[in-house]
Amino acid sequence: MAQARIRSLILMTVASTALAACVDGGNPFKRGDTADGAQTRPSASTSTRLVDRDVEAPEVFQTLDKALWDGRPSLGGVWVASPDAKDPERVIIRNTGNGKFVIGALFRREIENPGPKLQISSDAAAALGILAGAPADVSVIALRREEEQITTDATKPILDSSETVETQSLDPIAGAAAALDRADGKPVSPTALAPVVSGAAAAPAPAAVPKPAVPAAAAGGRTIQIGIFSVEANATRAAETLKKAGLTGTVRREESQGKALWSVTTRGDAATMTKVKGLGFPDAYFLKR
Repeated sequence: MAQARIRSLILMTVASTALAACVDGGNPFKRGDTADGAQTRPSASTSTRLVDRDVEAPEVFQTLDKALWDGRPSLGGVWVASPDAKDPERVIIRNTGNGKFVIGALFRREIENPGPKLQISSDAAAALGILAGAPADVSVIALRREEEQITTDATKPILDSSETVETQSLDPIAGAAAALDRADGKPVSPTALAPVVSGAAAAPAPAAVPKPAVPAAAAGGRTIQIGIFSVEANATRAAETLKKAGLTGTVRREESQGKALWSVTTRGDAATMTKVKGLGFPDAYFLKR
């Protein structure tokens, strides 16, 4: 009697298990489908980052006047003092006579002395090519850091603007024959593409001559100052770094008090500026001219 009761319990357990298997339950390994049967796909992910860049801000401070270096060594690096300055600023100082420029600090000149309105440091005079006791026309413009948002699609490969992808159709018969030869270990000889003929007497289209790739910097844009170097090899190395990245670097030799300096510039837009700073030139900035 007890054995019959145990046997009934076993049969009931097996039957309930079989019925449970027939019920459409949740499957953690099943792909999620929408109500209309379409499979859900993850949305394209994007990446957004902020990039800082230097731009001229004449609305903050701008002046064009005579500047003088009194010939004495000065401390503090590159700076210019003006009685019109209200607060210390980061400025770009240009010698309008020879085109040389340098980035430095702007301070307020408290004491009014006879002579030129602007006073510059010895380091600034050396960079601008201004001799001691010889006033020169100098332009001073404030600089500001601006943040620019750059959004990229993380699902797409990153290609430079100068990179192109060429595609061409292959003869399916020749491709299949080449695949069979590879499988048999036979050498594969190059095969010409079969011409496509439309009409009875269609003339063959002339082959397109590939044009040389134009570096991104040569396409135009604004002038970007990479740096001013006192060693020519360092300037050349900077230009080569730009060239490897697809940018055109221009090296120009200048002189200041008999000392040779080399200025490195390129051309481009905000994307080019971001690329330049990513190459190891964080102090690069746009020139106004």
